[in-house]
Amino acid sequence: MYKIALITGDGIGPELSKSALSVIDAVMNKGGPEMEIVTLDAGDGAVIKSGTALPTETISEIRRSDACLKAPVGESAADVIVVLRLMLDLYANIRPARSYPGISALRNDIDMVIVRENTEDLYIGKEFELGSGVAAAIRVISENASTRIARYAFETARRRNLKRRVTCVHKSNVMRMTDGLFANSCAKVAEHYPDIEFDQMYVDACAMNLIRQPHKFDVIVTTNLFGDILSDESSQVVGGLGMAAAANIGDVFALFEPVHGAGFDIAGKNIANPSSFLLSICMMLDWLGAKNNDDVCVRGRDLIESAIFDLTKSGISTMDVGGSCTTSEFTRYIVQKIAEMG
Repeated sequence: MYKIALITGDGIGPELSKSALSVIDAVMNKGGPEMEIVTLDAGDGAVIKSGTALPTETISEIRRSDACLKAPVGESAADVIVVLRLMLDLYANIRPARSYPGISALRNDIDMVIVRENTEDLYIGKEFELGSGVAAAIRVISENASTRIARYAFETARRRNLKRRVTCVHKSNVMRMTDGLFANSCAKVAEHYPDIEFDQMYVDACAMNLIRQPHKFDVIVTTNLFGDILSDESSQVVGGLGMAAAANIGDVFALFEPVHGAGFDIAGKNIANPSSFLLSICMMLDWLGAKNNDDVCVRGRDLIESAIFDLTKSGISTMDVGGSCTTSEFTRYIVQKIAEMG
């Protein structure tokens, strides 16, 4: 039995969480892993209730769980996810971008992963005023963090066993010290992986090539801010944020979430695409399976992935990716598809 913490979030978060719970039940009924789900408050709603975006009780429950699922939260997102990443040392942010049948993408052969350093860079939040009308921010890049995220990227390329290539993305021609340190750290790690091709690319060139030739990428490793931006771009390249899952992984714990935000403009309309959250559950089950050598988790992942793949291939999808299904309708199709699988 796995104990899973579920932050239900703001905006469309509760709708996605409801979908997730239905699909998790379907997976358990079909022989997937047993999971106890503990729902938790964090985000804008938690601020209204308790005065803080990340209540102490929520942190305690997360620490007692085997993994955490987080639906999108609102304006207080930085006070939730950024804090949890640092608190739990979730240094690797993993964001896949893959073409799905029936989903409009630039090409049908895109399959890449962005491995983003998750604890440093401008996201440490060290900003201050220099004087009237002038502000500054501190950017921190360390050899230790750069080295461990590079190792994670190379291990990811080896495990995927597709193009077996890691592309280090930076801007060392301008930020010579910070990005220079990151690039050099990645290059040193590459020496220990002779079986994996290694190249480097400036971030502006990478942004262009994600549009021009996205099919040529395998694993991109980059810094926190660049990774945040590029992963949104790569998600749009394969059909939009509605299909974009993410993982925040450390050495002992992991948190899984959709890439997109809380979508307040569509909240309550029953039109949000739950695929991003469901694919995040797939990433969680994959991580749990690998960590615990548990094939039942792998089966659960395969059930959800296959159901989404089969539905989109047959033209069943939500409105944001050209379909006509509501959130609840698409969820019912997923649950039904899982029930029908052998």
